[in-house]
Amino acid sequence: MASAAEQLASNLNFSAFAKAEELKKRIWFTLGALLVYRLGTYIPLPGINPEAFAQAFSQAQSGIVGMFNMFSGGAVERMAIFALGIMPYISASIIMQLMTTVVPSLEQMKKEGEQGRKVINQYTRYGTVILAAFQAYGIAVGLEGASNVVSDPGWFFRASTVITLVGGTMFLMWLGEQITSRGIGNGISLIIFAGIVAGLPSAIVQTLELGRQGSLATWIILAVILLSVVVIGLIVFMERAQRRLLIQYPKRQMGNRMFEGNTSFLPLKLNTAGVIPPIFASSLLLVPATLSGFGQGTGNEWLTYVTAALGHGQPLFMVVYAALIVFFCFFYTAIVFNPADTADNLKKHGGFIPGIRPGERTAQYIDYVLTRITVVGAIYITVVCLLPEFLISATGVPFYFGGTSLLIVVSVTMDTVSQIQGHLLAHQYEGLVKKSKLRGRRR
Repeated sequence: MASAAEQLASNLNFSAFAKAEELKKRIWFTLGALLVYRLGTYIPLPGINPEAFAQAFSQAQSGIVGMFNMFSGGAVERMAIFALGIMPYISASIIMQLMTTVVPSLEQMKKEGEQGRKVINQYTRYGTVILAAFQAYGIAVGLEGASNVVSDPGWFFRASTVITLVGGTMFLMWLGEQITSRGIGNGISLIIFAGIVAGLPSAIVQTLELGRQGSLATWIILAVILLSVVVIGLIVFMERAQRRLLIQYPKRQMGNRMFEGNTSFLPLKLNTAGVIPPIFASSLLLVPATLSGFGQGTGNEWLTYVTAALGHGQPLFMVVYAALIVFFCFFYTAIVFNPADTADNLKKHGGFIPGIRPGERTAQYIDYVLTRITVVGAIYITVVCLLPEFLISATGVPFYFGGTSLLIVVSVTMDTVSQIQGHLLAHQYEGLVKKSKLRGRRR
């Protein structure tokens, strides 16, 4: 016999969606916020020549620049006010999470609950402003170094560029927080998702055009489509995979009543870190490439070497990218899941893993299992992100078919759909509660 939750889930349909007014408001708010973001990617910076910049960008759109342009939704290609995108905020989040594991005061603040998280989030915002200002000044200097891109170079142009780009990043950060609180899904992830999806149609058209011109063989295009389908299926399967630990609770006596012991499961996701590792790895790879881009033309040969070595398909890029992904898989999992705290909570509520002593031994066992499945998760993410890179470097297929973009798109879609289903279930529970209250009054 199906449970009550399963019966509710089977009743989720368009009629239930039409009655969920609060959910519809959240979805419309999210779509409106993403529309504002897309409009901002078409507003150019003041004081630049768009045609001259387009010519300069066409010569450097491969490699890290193309990755940055993908995450910003094409804003870099148009040098719009949202050219920095949300990457400074992600970089600041990385730094703050590293600091919370190193600085004791920040670690204690993290354990204080909601109030401590608010203070840490405020520090993250301050770090975002600093990183965005640094990157914006570097972009201003780089634009002045390009020929005929800036109409009136000087300190006024640099100041206006820094203010505009930093303001755009802070606005996107605020917009993402508003989507998270008043919309549906994770706001920061949805902004990155919208930037990737917006460039997908043009990438498909470009690939088909290359096939029509004979630059790409038909079997290569079919292989890319097949690989994309296989990768999407693998992502869906692995993101839903769990390792369940059996938790048993003993008999309890409350007053004169004796409650039988029951069992439950502690679900450990195979990929606890989600899409964070490739995003963090990509944002860190932008830092040396940006610095090397600023120093081009000054005679520094090592900067030119770094720029060439970090291009897509290069061995150094593959090795560094894979190493960063594996590192952030373990690092972020260690941050979001603490086996010692989980073991203490189980001990307080009388739960235990059969055959494992409660307390420290339980924490060690959970850490052992979590480490093993994180190894599998790290291998899975590395393969998904690097396998299409080899195909891209060998065939010249547009970067939007990369594993990182597919991982972000599929994972964010699954998370958003699960939140929508959660809102629909909550709405149906509210309807059942109201009906029961009305029946009780009538009686």
